[in-house]
Amino acid sequence: MKQYPNLFNGYMLGTLPLPNRAVLAPMTRTSAEPNGVANDRMARYYSRFAKGGFGLIITEGLYPDEEFSRSYHHQPGIASIAQADSWIPIIQAVHREGGKIIAQLMHAGALVQHDAFTPIAPSAVQPVGTMLEDHGGSGEFAVPKAMTLAEIRRTIEGFKQAALRAKYAGFDGVEIHAANGYLLDQFITDYTNRRTDDYGGATSRRIRFAVEVLRAIRSAVGPDYLVGVRISQGKVNDFDHKWAHGEEDAKIIFGELAAASASSFIRPSIRHGCPPSRMGGRPLRSSPNDTAAFP
Repeated sequence: MKQYPNLFNGYMLGTLPLPNRAVLAPMTRTSAEPNGVANDRMARYYSRFAKGGFGLIITEGLYPDEEFSRSYHHQPGIASIAQADSWIPIIQAVHREGGKIIAQLMHAGALVQHDAFTPIAPSAVQPVGTMLEDHGGSGEFAVPKAMTLAEIRRTIEGFKQAALRAKYAGFDGVEIHAANGYLLDQFITDYTNRRTDDYGGATSRRIRFAVEVLRAIRSAVGPDYLVGVRISQGKVNDFDHKWAHGEEDAKIIFGELAAASASSFIRPSIRHGCPPSRMGGRPLRSSPNDTAAFP
């Protein structure tokens, strides 16, 4: 492992001590019970990674509220105490193997792979592309309903309560999913956010919703609990999307997110893990270091 000499060295991620720097990224599994409760199969799945040596595990996306956040059938949730309780055996199994585990909180927004409800989004803009068949979807996405200010406030509260339930269940932290075309990313993205209020328009206003979610969570869980955020340019339904103003957008987005989340971590996501995602001539992964703290 000459290329990665520190991979198996311990590391402090914010206030969380890790036994090494091997991290399992979140992977959609669609293996929860129909009511969003985690099960024994999932406990075996996650504990195997910890037993195999991963120091940190990030869960698949957990939907935070019962109203509009669920993206696909058999997606696990943390929208109720019953769902939070179902994760306790999984967390304990990971901890017994020496690993740490954090919950990824994910709101679908417009990217709903079923017809159980009309999706909500920053604006009534139909998502590009088609539903994801491996997530149970088929055909075109539905046109979402534009969120009211009251719905924005309820959604922020939903994220906050989900983070509190994650802390109650014993998760070592939370990661907010603001990437890949889901709700927070829909607010950040210019062509899915056509609002004319304080949540739309310039990049500094389109990032506001994500910032308010992070601030609400931080105020609820306290200063020492790990709170991170996942961010991307591309989306599951639009892999090649790039921010319109490149590096200038990155400075605003990463800077605001770093301040809001008290810099636990910001995790950029790109479609291919090796080639850097670029803005103009510079790799994206090097630009945010000017404005945000990365471990």
